Amino acid sequence: MPDHDHHNHKNIKIATFLNIGFTVIEFIGGALTNSLAIMMDALHDLGDSIVLLSSWKIEQEARRQPDWKRSFGYRRLSLLAAFLNAVILLGGSIIILFQVVARLIQPQPVDPIGIIWLAIIGIGANLIGSWQLKKGHSLNEKMLSWHLLEDVLGWVGILISGVVIYYTDLYIIDPLVTIIFTAFIFWGVWRNSKELINIFLEGVPAKQSLQIILHQIKKINGLKNVTDIHLWSLDGKHQLFTLEGVVGKSEKPDVIRRKI
Repeated sequence: MPDHDHHNHKNIKIATFLNIGFTVIEFIGGALTNSLAIMMDALHDLGDSIVLLSSWKIEQEARRQPDWKRSFGYRRLSLLAAFLNAVILLGGSIIILFQVVARLIQPQPVDPIGIIWLAIIGIGANLIGSWQLKKGHSLNEKMLSWHLLEDVLGWVGILISGVVIYYTDLYIIDPLVTIIFTAFIFWGVWRNSKELINIFLEGVPAKQSLQIILHQIKKINGLKNVTDIHLWSLDGKHQLFTLEGVVGKSEKPDVIRRKI
């Protein structure tokens, strides 16, 4: 197992540095080609880089044992990374949207050849990254692999827009593609934030029903009067559960606890 863990860590490390390097190239390329669509994709990749970097660093910190300062431990550090990513993506998207409105009214020329080349590099880089991570064993790697394949679709969209602009000079296509990307980012942030808010509010984890769990627990012989039942999540992965119950005089409390 340690070999697997080391390999997983190495794969995620490679993906992180590839992502950061490519984000820098995208911001420079977006500025040189004057393409807002590429700038929006660069922002999306910057968000990914923050998640990769922080999950890589925070995973180590989150494993720390509970202490006198944090009696529940450090698991919730990962939520801070998710919150930071949402703030950066939303803030950046709003800034770019202001420019989109101006360009819809008065489209600005963009460099279609530069866009096409950047898109080809983007498709290639994401396919290589996805293939590299697909070989991995961990769930994290498989999730990242799918995410990079999603990025490939984004770059195919940019490639098509570059080709259309090259042949038609319809510069308005660039802000229109940017709006589609922005909607995709907003939808992603909303989808992730719902679960994030639920965890902050110590809500029941999304895929679990407290009524079903309570119904099963009440079937245990020797357990009476179940009250004060709580189920919440530390970080989206580690669940906590408490309840109070009265045990019959002839029952052993520890046996009942194990049944629960």
